[in-house]
Amino acid sequence: MKTINLALLYGGVSSEREVSLKSGNEVFNALDKTKYNIFRYDTKTDIKKLVNDTEKIDAALIILHGPFGEDGTIQGLLDLLNIPYQCAGVMGNAIAMNKLVSKKLYLQAGIPTPDYIALRSNKNIDLNLIRTKLGFPESPLVIKPVCAGSSVGMSIVKKEKELSSAINKAFDHDDIVLIEAYIKGVELTCGVLGNKEVKALPVIEIVPNDKYEFFNYEAKYITGATNEICPARVDEKITKQVQELSIKAHETLFLKGYSRTDLILLDKGNKKELFVLETNTIPGMTATSLYPQQAKVAGYSFSDLLDKLIELAMEK
Repeated sequence: MKTINLALLYGGVSSEREVSLKSGNEVFNALDKTKYNIFRYDTKTDIKKLVNDTEKIDAALIILHGPFGEDGTIQGLLDLLNIPYQCAGVMGNAIAMNKLVSKKLYLQAGIPTPDYIALRSNKNIDLNLIRTKLGFPESPLVIKPVCAGSSVGMSIVKKEKELSSAINKAFDHDDIVLIEAYIKGVELTCGVLGNKEVKALPVIEIVPNDKYEFFNYEAKYITGATNEICPARVDEKITKQVQELSIKAHETLFLKGYSRTDLILLDKGNKKELFVLETNTIPGMTATSLYPQQAKVAGYSFSDLLDKLIELAMEK
């Protein structure tokens, strides 16, 4: 069997650079060196080198997060260079990266998602609208930039005096901010895998320790900060609904290859409701990240999962 010349793209220039570097190194170590000749490119410094090496590359693994990695820009470059890659294309990444566009498409597709208001940096805060539409301050708010990952710039606001600083924090990362109804419940996440035939992976339940109010940047990346339970401690009916919503979100946002959708389960005894929060087009890819954990329970070792993603890239 021919050895595949594989471009491993990682690093980049976003606020998630360190996560990407760590993921890229773990991916490199897990790849089967008998199957792949691996060329590594930190997209912060090596774009010109990548372009010059185009003729010898068979496929690419994009292990980048945030702007210039998950927003369609690097995908557009690879399309121009005719290099296949494992994730969604320009449109899918651009849509999923933009939480406002994603939410509008979710709603059009009948996918439940928390109520929200979008605020642009040149507009004043309309407290009356926030009170009437989102029930604030009786109900807390989630404030987050429209285009950012790993909960960067995100806050939970419970008091009116906290609102302005939380919005300004989010504006540090984007010029549009989402003000969203906060739903306290069980945090769940579900990955999907495939091109033409998309299958859902087992569901993970995310339980941050008491130090964290939500699954923020520290809770995601500090060892021991979060208990991640797979399969999730929910019944078969809820599991099926989570998996169906994750596939539907994947298809609604025009994604390919793989993705991971985050949800909240609101449990009011006899009434249980699921809300989709967002969909990640390039989930974290260390051996202990959420997506590889789900894949492991489904029968894929970390190395097997990478093989499958490369296979899907070349299939496209």
